[in-house]
Amino acid sequence: MIEVVIVDDSALIRNVLKEIISEQGDMVVTGMARDPLEAREIIRQVNPDVVTLDVEMPKMHGLDFLEKLMRLRPTPVVMISTLTTMGSDTTIRALELGAIDFIAKPKVGITHELEEYSDLICDKIRIAAQAGPRLASIRKKMSQNQGMTEKPILFSPTALKKIIAIGSSTGGTEAIKALLMSLPAQSPPIVITQHMPPGFTKTFADRMNSLARLNVKEAETGDILKPGHVFIAEGGHHLKVERKDDLFTLKLDDGPPVNRHKPSVDVMFDSLLEFGPAVAGVILTGMGADGAQGLKRLRDSGARTFGQDEESCVVYGMPKAAANIGAVEAVLPLKSIAVQLARTVNN
Repeated sequence: MIEVVIVDDSALIRNVLKEIISEQGDMVVTGMARDPLEAREIIRQVNPDVVTLDVEMPKMHGLDFLEKLMRLRPTPVVMISTLTTMGSDTTIRALELGAIDFIAKPKVGITHELEEYSDLICDKIRIAAQAGPRLASIRKKMSQNQGMTEKPILFSPTALKKIIAIGSSTGGTEAIKALLMSLPAQSPPIVITQHMPPGFTKTFADRMNSLARLNVKEAETGDILKPGHVFIAEGGHHLKVERKDDLFTLKLDDGPPVNRHKPSVDVMFDSLLEFGPAVAGVILTGMGADGAQGLKRLRDSGARTFGQDEESCVVYGMPKAAANIGAVEAVLPLKSIAVQLARTVNN
């Protein structure tokens, strides 16, 4: 049974969330708090598996509480807030501080939307609970290894003509951050599909651009792949790579969700099949199996393929699915992927 503590200053939202969670056969609400100070005492008493946490609250800001919680008692947290695109900076910061995932507050009174919301929030709570036993060690390893490799990574002139493609989901923002910070300014062009809703991928890309030595941006149709540049799929659109004459360009696709995701990792990987030998594909932490079949097809087309190992994943779902079908040639700790990419594409 997954034990959940709800932290929100709105009594209405607390009760709605409690009703949603209590209807599930595998989870139970063991406490509710109006503010972080009250939450601190409840969490200490009941030691929950997951905490749902609001952002804007009295007595202490949700991010301040999250930071303290991750430092003193690492607990899986799902951020729940009214913040939308305007609050995307706050959301990205919450993920950096250790939140497993985020979701908007439920729209009370709209029955069909509330039903869809119920499924979504319960899925996120289940995913967060899975990460619980390893959360402290994963956070520690990420902080220790971020941007650090045993020796400087260098790419050959030939390697710069290749493409690195990365897919990820839950936990992926921090995994991508660690990977990009390990790469030099002169790296092969990189395309990334991270499962995120519209309005958040630009903020995420801008944040990565401020931290990495590479040029990072949210992808746009017509962008040209160039060494030293990273392109992140826009939330709500699939990302595809096309060849125009001697150039690789990007296209945003407004097709239906694939594997329930838009952007989908499978769509991006499949767009690279005709360039197989020039591609290195990587699948990182995330729930589900999006990207597994596409990575297998990429490997069959001649691409080099790698998956993140279970110990360094927040959720060992997508990499596990890929490994199970033979889609990856090697399973690696997150800290080793950058080095392996250099070895691979330099050959």
